[in-house]
Amino acid sequence: MDESGSVPHFPPMNQPLRVGVIGAGRWCKTAHLPGFHRSPLCELVAICDLHPDLAEARAAEFDIPDVMTDYRDMMARDDIDVIDVVTRGDHQDLVFETLHAGKHCLVEKPVCHDYRDVWKAQKLADSRGLKTKVGLTFRYAPAVMYMFDLIREGFIGQPYVFNGYEQNSQWIDPDHPMDKRIHRTRPVGEPEWGTDLSREGITVSSLEGYGAPTIDIGLECIGSDLKEVVGILANMVPFRRRTNLDTERERINIDDADMFMGEAENGALFSMQSSYVTVSNYPGIEARIFGSKGAIQVRLVEEFGVIQTIKTATADAVEFVDMEIPAKYFPPGFQEDDHWGTAFYGNLVHNFCQEILGGAERTQGDFAQSARVQEVINAVAQSHREHKWVGLPLDEGFRDEGQKSPY
Repeated sequence: MDESGSVPHFPPMNQPLRVGVIGAGRWCKTAHLPGFHRSPLCELVAICDLHPDLAEARAAEFDIPDVMTDYRDMMARDDIDVIDVVTRGDHQDLVFETLHAGKHCLVEKPVCHDYRDVWKAQKLADSRGLKTKVGLTFRYAPAVMYMFDLIREGFIGQPYVFNGYEQNSQWIDPDHPMDKRIHRTRPVGEPEWGTDLSREGITVSSLEGYGAPTIDIGLECIGSDLKEVVGILANMVPFRRRTNLDTERERINIDDADMFMGEAENGALFSMQSSYVTVSNYPGIEARIFGSKGAIQVRLVEEFGVIQTIKTATADAVEFVDMEIPAKYFPPGFQEDDHWGTAFYGNLVHNFCQEILGGAERTQGDFAQSARVQEVINAVAQSHREHKWVGLPLDEGFRDEGQKSPY
């Protein structure tokens, strides 16, 4: 029992985890549900969405027994161990309610917009013996998992330089709505992003949504936290439709392109560029790590039927050569024609199940890791608004509250 007075319910170690999913949209269908459906370590027992027809369609496709429209009904069930939050927009309230209900939590990024709130969520999970996982999807791409292992084995030696890119053209068309949700009625009570038209008032968007998983990869590659950053946020397509229900464009001041650079505590240099108005196919991620002994380049860009590539070079053979990704890095049920979201997220959810059932001390890609990524994002936004380098951690005293870096 924890401070909330409720007792988490967990299945016996030899039984599959029981999963409830909140949100039945496109990303749920493409990534989350196929992963859970294919993993032998879990079973899908319920799905919730405000639109019952959408939830019922997903339930039929993935053999999910129960459909509901009120997430609180899911929170109250004793026969659910893991709740997967796959909603658009802010996730903070659902995250804390999930943890207070005694459920392990998987949630799409961002957990919260303020890194300190992410740390609070991790602290709550720790106090209850719960595991957390964030949809930092691309660390689970087989090519990236292979890259991480090569780095751990010493292939690159001492890390010198990381370059990260997240570039795709999803929003290059000004008539593509800023809000990707397909609304049936106009949303009520939600704050409107991008209404402050000053340079300093720009709303963080691309950096938080599309830069986050690449920052995550970069921190893992260099094996260190950053100690200072300087960056700029830009709005390249200033006028666009706000939602699918709008017919006219309006001025919306959001970050749709950005750059930053930083210095790591171990001396490595770190650079990052993200945008969703650049000509490139989705997901558009490229990660390059250079060290004293070698270098690795991973590209996660779906082109001509190929969803990922990895190349390596050494100090005495500087030409980059293609590497074959070993079969062990692919998720259960992988098929050659899998969408990249299915292939990458299959690893994420299966890994989460392994960590929960195996009692892992630390969950990779958990709220603690997400807090570090979010702190970098918050620092880059501060750098843009104040026109200066910003040191990390942003709050030394807060970081000292038992929150230690894994590096």
